[in-house]
Amino acid sequence: EPLARRQLRDLLADVAWIAIAGETGDGASTVRTVNAVRPDLLFLDIRMPEGDGLEVLHQLDHHPHVIFTTAFDRYAVAAFEVQALDYLLKPFGGKRLGQALDRVRQQIGGNSETLPERFAAATGRRQPLRRLYVRVGGRIIPVPVEKILHCEARGDYVALHTADGCYVVNTSVEYLAERLSPESFVRIHRSRIVNLEAVQAFERHDDKRVRARLTNGTTVVASRAWSSALRDEAT
Repeated sequence: EPLARRQLRDLLADVAWIAIAGETGDGASTVRTVNAVRPDLLFLDIRMPEGDGLEVLHQLDHHPHVIFTTAFDRYAVAAFEVQALDYLLKPFGGKRLGQALDRVRQQIGGNSETLPERFAAATGRRQPLRRLYVRVGGRIIPVPVEKILHCEARGDYVALHTADGCYVVNTSVEYLAERLSPESFVRIHRSRIVNLEAVQAFERHDDKRVRARLTNGTTVVASRAWSSALRDEAT
């Protein structure tokens, strides 16, 4: 999926010891590219056009280390049977990817800096997202982040609620919490992020929780922990 590959490229961009040698979108071109480029590491999906990931591995002449990235957990046993280094379930964020890359470094080496240190530094250097790309019909369109009122987890996807409508993207709340500007966006629940610029007020929801009332009239309920922290800050 183009959007999933874009997210992975973004996460890998600041990892100094990784250079992206190629990218493919189907099984046949993956076999050709891996055999030609001969990479050390392959991020491989399970479900692809023209052959699934497991079939691809059996067709390769060159055999790199493999990390599977997929939305389907039922293939995990088969993946480890072919000696995959890790199995990342979409959507995943920088922390989970860092754990997988730590296994890679143990196998193929690297410099003395640990993966947690490298990812912490990389996250600190990256600029906040300015836009997200969403699929609408047969098109992919950009959504400027300032148009987002709030984000809501929906299984393996996230719903971006804007004044113009709702868009569903293949990413995680964890990833958005890492990459959206903390000056404007706050994660008030493990599955919800709100744009502070769109909040009219925080009001009582029940004895333990508050809710954000947004400019379009929508309300978003915060977690008990976040509600308590807000009350402490306001008193």
